[in-house]
Amino acid sequence: MYRLLFLMLMPLCMAAKNEPFTLTVEPGEYTIEQALQQARLARLHGSVQDGFVVLKLQPGTYRLSQPVILRPEDSGTRIVAEGDVRLSGGVAIGGWRRQGRLWVADVPLWNGRPLEFRQLWVNGRKAVRARDVSDFEQMHRILSVDKQREIIYVPRQAVAKLSALISQPSSLNSQPSSLNPQLSSLNPQLSSLNSQLSTIEMVLHEMWCIANLRIKGITVQGDSAALTFHQPESHVHFMHPWPSPMVTPDGQHNSAFYLTGAKELLDQPGEWWLDVRAQKLYYMPLPGEDMRTAEVIAPALETLLMAEGTPDEPVKDVTLEGITFEHATWLRPSIKGHAPLQAGMYMIEAYKIRPQISRPNGDHKLDNQGWVGRPAAAVAVNCATNLRFEGCTFRHTASTALDCHRYVDGGTIDRCTFSDIGGTAILAGSFGPEGHEAHLPYNPFDRREICTGLVISNNRIDDAANEDWGCLGIGAGFVRGIRILHNEVSNVSYTGISVGWGWNQQPCAMADNVVRGNYIHHYARHMYDTAGIYTLGAQPHTMVEENVVDSIYSPGYVHDPEHWFYLYTDEGSSGITVHRNWTPAEKFLKNANGPGNTWEDNGPLVNDSIKHKAGPPKSHDH
Repeated sequence: MYRLLFLMLMPLCMAAKNEPFTLTVEPGEYTIEQALQQARLARLHGSVQDGFVVLKLQPGTYRLSQPVILRPEDSGTRIVAEGDVRLSGGVAIGGWRRQGRLWVADVPLWNGRPLEFRQLWVNGRKAVRARDVSDFEQMHRILSVDKQREIIYVPRQAVAKLSALISQPSSLNSQPSSLNPQLSSLNPQLSSLNSQLSTIEMVLHEMWCIANLRIKGITVQGDSAALTFHQPESHVHFMHPWPSPMVTPDGQHNSAFYLTGAKELLDQPGEWWLDVRAQKLYYMPLPGEDMRTAEVIAPALETLLMAEGTPDEPVKDVTLEGITFEHATWLRPSIKGHAPLQAGMYMIEAYKIRPQISRPNGDHKLDNQGWVGRPAAAVAVNCATNLRFEGCTFRHTASTALDCHRYVDGGTIDRCTFSDIGGTAILAGSFGPEGHEAHLPYNPFDRREICTGLVISNNRIDDAANEDWGCLGIGAGFVRGIRILHNEVSNVSYTGISVGWGWNQQPCAMADNVVRGNYIHHYARHMYDTAGIYTLGAQPHTMVEENVVDSIYSPGYVHDPEHWFYLYTDEGSSGITVHRNWTPAEKFLKNANGPGNTWEDNGPLVNDSIKHKAGPPKSHDH
């Protein structure tokens, strides 16, 4: 039926010579997907001059049930917002009923299945998933770790709010301070209660990453409690050496953690909890919030838009202008947990190597191996040439906002705004495919695979990595010839801008990158071992210059309060020139660097003109 409709409409939409083939799209029955299909058919029938198509999106919210997909057949298309245009992966939840201090609503099915989510927005504000502390400075610290038995011991008071879910047999007080592995099987009540823990997570602070560990069992023993966790994250988490939960001799800097995902933790205004099994949502309103009229949005889609070509037939010359992408979810931590290596890249397999193995050419001895996967993205780009995002807005995403991954050649991300981002705002380049060991240089035979020539410029990033604290403002892996220019990055939980991967100084695919004129401030909101600008690996002829880094956070729960920096060239960093960067002090780190790095004229004495030019035009006044 649609094909017939398209063919009937084509004579009315024929483009005059040298004029674009233009389609107008409005929220409702005629979707962006249908408009793209109509344009493809017009191309096939010769109705489009020079392959130039314009889709004019009319104001409104476009609720998506599946991602919009840009294909090679869409090359030469401009998709332009004619006003306030929002592509949303969210579902509205209404029908709220009062239940004591709480309000409750039924969660609708989505695409025929129960809807699960980890974020919620109420009247445009991100609500808090119920947790045991409202102030992160009040987080408890772990007591000890038994890696062999995959147990973390915590203070008993840390699980006090979950007392209704924990059975405490009279014989428990006589148990030693180690977990009795037979306890749950001997006490059916405890086993039954622990089965209710499947949605509760421990979010564990680990140096430069956090781990999301789904709790399988809690056993109280005297003044401590033993936590065990579901697979696969338990096995991966306890096998890998870096990062690890910290346990210090005095206990003062042991890893901090919070608990989330239980109704018993729902005790503060602005918090919510989802009963996944009953499909009911509970919320405690803030003062003045009327749930009868509130707009409540839960995210349902992980990816809102994809550019998906092939290496030989990429998506070419597509421009997206002025579009808002919002309400994207991220479900991996609820299904498989989340144990990252760095920069949000989660470990699939990892283990220690004992004894350590020597490596050639000055690299550190190898003490572990690991393989990583990549988090979901609200907008995902693969196999694309000269794809442009201009003046777009990315907000309310649970994981990566915009990801330019493999076979990306050229393109721009310019004058875009990123806010309320759960993971990394802008991610570029491969961090190695899942079959590639993370410590090896990556230099694929097909060099087209490497993200090359991308320009990331004049963007404003604020409030990034607010779900996965180990993520970044802008992150680039194995990239070549990319330019990160005049962006502003602020209120990010870890590092502002990170370029490189691999922890070695061997030749690889990276080279010729430029990080210039950026303004990074108020970074490291939650994590340390960090910097405003951070590099890894060999990347000859790379320039880090004329940036401004200022105003780091000082969270009280980090593992080492002094282990932070303005500029940081980490393991294997080679062939990089770092010069004319303004920082308030010369607090820099050069850790296990390779050859060919040049440091010149960095610190508080850099000319004031550098300060005035950094960031997007008129972004700040130093």
